[in-house]
Amino acid sequence: MEVRRTVPVKLDVADSDADLLHETIRQFLDAANYVVDAACDGEWVETRKSVLHDETYSEVRDRTELHSNHVQSARDRAVDALKSVVAKWSKGEYASLPTFTMPSVEYNQRNATFNADHATLSTVEGRITAEYVLPDESRDTPHSQYLFSDEYETTGATLHYRNGEFFLHVRTKADVDAPEQPENGTVLGVDLGIENLAVTSTGTFWTGDGLDHWRTEYVERRRSLQECGTRWAHENVQSVGRKETGRFEQYLHRVANELVGEAVEHGCPHIAFERLTDICDRMPRARKFHEWAFNRLYENVSYKAEARGISVEQVNPRYTSQRCSTCGFTVEANRPSQDSFCCQSCGYQNHADYNAAKNIGLKLLRSQIGTEGGAPVGVRLNSGMLNTSGLTSAPSESVRVGVHAECHGR
Repeated sequence: MEVRRTVPVKLDVADSDADLLHETIRQFLDAANYVVDAACDGEWVETRKSVLHDETYSEVRDRTELHSNHVQSARDRAVDALKSVVAKWSKGEYASLPTFTMPSVEYNQRNATFNADHATLSTVEGRITAEYVLPDESRDTPHSQYLFSDEYETTGATLHYRNGEFFLHVRTKADVDAPEQPENGTVLGVDLGIENLAVTSTGTFWTGDGLDHWRTEYVERRRSLQECGTRWAHENVQSVGRKETGRFEQYLHRVANELVGEAVEHGCPHIAFERLTDICDRMPRARKFHEWAFNRLYENVSYKAEARGISVEQVNPRYTSQRCSTCGFTVEANRPSQDSFCCQSCGYQNHADYNAAKNIGLKLLRSQIGTEGGAPVGVRLNSGMLNTSGLTSAPSESVRVGVHAECHGR
């Protein structure tokens, strides 16, 4: 099984070399934007790399001092962004053509050399040496797990400039033995939402309050800076955007780690998410930001779970918020408010998101019944297990509302 990991490494760069990296980044972004302009001809957008290579390679080499591999990487970045836009257009969604402004540039084995304590990077005027700023060797970090592991091969990197520092996001891969899948097991159901970013069928909640608070704070900062209209303000708007994304990414990775840990702790080889397609349409209060956060969380959980031998799947969320997870009675009146669930048939009461998480787990359970090997046998609760007929053990249950609620961790 192939496993891929990315490790961010802070760089120590001399002032003169930093100027060369800044210029390399500027020309790289200019090249990517040039490809976007060349790809757009009226209402038609060209997304074939071979065609755009023929149309832009020579021109970009003439107008920049970039290494040939940087030219190709700039084209590839433009094509990937254009394909994403075209995909949204095909679904009738609005999307503007990409413009590249975030300071970053791609590197591979041809225009960079990655060593134990430094990297040599091609610039518009030859190669420079960038020393790694590494954490304490005694700590168990991604650097020791992947960057310096004999099992992992370095495949490339993306150089970023943020908060006045250069960072190299080094990509690694390894072929490892796939973890053994149990013949059967339990499902961890996961419900996604606005107030609660994620809730599991084991009764663990991760709040979304912090994300919304940060987002409001960063929106106000950007609005205030945009009203200034100065170049300084424009540059700070970009800096605020990078800080915002970095903070959100860090939190979503933390939640993903804890969510996978929840599955491991309860012996769940299966995790069930609700289907993410059109999730904003199902949540009237959700915004594009929430859709991005849900997708990033799912992606993080998927690759982290894969390394632990845990499968992650999406199920149809229809009626999961209205159905009673105890007796199956389904009616809109079961959910009298955003947080509460009260079955009009059997009287079962609990937090609405927790009830939905159990139903999402049940959806996967029902879809797997009758399949061969690896079929789950129940939905894991914090005090028992649920099958299609009801609780199979420890029928009393509780939820841990507020656990993992703060954005600074447990």
